[in-house]
Amino acid sequence: MVKLSNDALRRIIFTNLGIDDGDVIIGPRVGEDAAIVKVGNKYMAVHTDPITGAVEGIGWFAINIVANDIAVRGIKPRWFLLTLLLPRDVDEDGIKAIMSDVNKALSELDGSLIGGHTEYTPGIDRVIVSTTAIGIGDRYVTTSGAKPGDLVLVTKYVALEGTAVLASDFTDELLSRGVPKEVIYRARNLLREISIVKEALELADIANSMHDPTEGGLLQGLLEVAEASNVRLKIDVDKIPILPETKQIFNALGIDPLKSLSSGMLIATIPRERMQDAISRLGRLGVNYSVIGEVTNGEPGVELISGGEVVGKVRGFITDEVMKLWHGRYGK
Repeated sequence: MVKLSNDALRRIIFTNLGIDDGDVIIGPRVGEDAAIVKVGNKYMAVHTDPITGAVEGIGWFAINIVANDIAVRGIKPRWFLLTLLLPRDVDEDGIKAIMSDVNKALSELDGSLIGGHTEYTPGIDRVIVSTTAIGIGDRYVTTSGAKPGDLVLVTKYVALEGTAVLASDFTDELLSRGVPKEVIYRARNLLREISIVKEALELADIANSMHDPTEGGLLQGLLEVAEASNVRLKIDVDKIPILPETKQIFNALGIDPLKSLSSGMLIATIPRERMQDAISRLGRLGVNYSVIGEVTNGEPGVELISGGEVVGKVRGFITDEVMKLWHGRYGK
């Protein structure tokens, strides 16, 4: 999967949205993770996403990816719909394996599969799963809520998703470049770390903004927060948490983990006076975190700092390095 550029979204997609509906609080916007619709005195969050890459545990992955986008709204993901498009060579055992992973993910999230569609689809050579998640809450958080003075907090580690995808789909190449088998094995298991539901819900009442960095990685996610909120983010790159397995795999392939699939890492901007509360909550959950920067006034964008010096500025649209590599091998 390679996303359309933000410019293409604005020109082609966002100009064809049907009628205006006063109950749609947040519709399609760059950087916003899920739609928000007013239902009575409640707010319904809805999000859909496809999984098109060759990923082990695709059923578990498909549920958790969309659950994350509801959770960063500060709303618990509750109901799911699943569309399963299958090539002809997937037999019933293969379908059972996918659905077993779906069921496991739903059970972990206390969620329910309430509908969907399954078919054998001509012209495809791998499973495609598209999932919709829905939740209802009393309030919501946006990507666009970051305020000058907020501190930027991230959870877990950068490029968890990208590391797992590379370890699964580029095993032979990694081995040929000297990455040990045990590193690849540990990296594959990082797929199970991509849920950010519990930490997002825990921080929802104190965060001014939350965001789920996926394609384009942490840098794209930070840029989307900055642009949606009309602020500048100053980020200390030396404070960005990264696992040794990620360093080794990305170095072997010569690509940048900061520009690569990062589901499993939550971006939250927290008022400075509430940061200690946020840290205490994450500590109780046992979730790793790092405070990597601050929100300031200025032209929207991301300023990268190392050793107290500005080392780069991020603007525009970032092409995901893992997906670029993946499509170079598997794309058509």
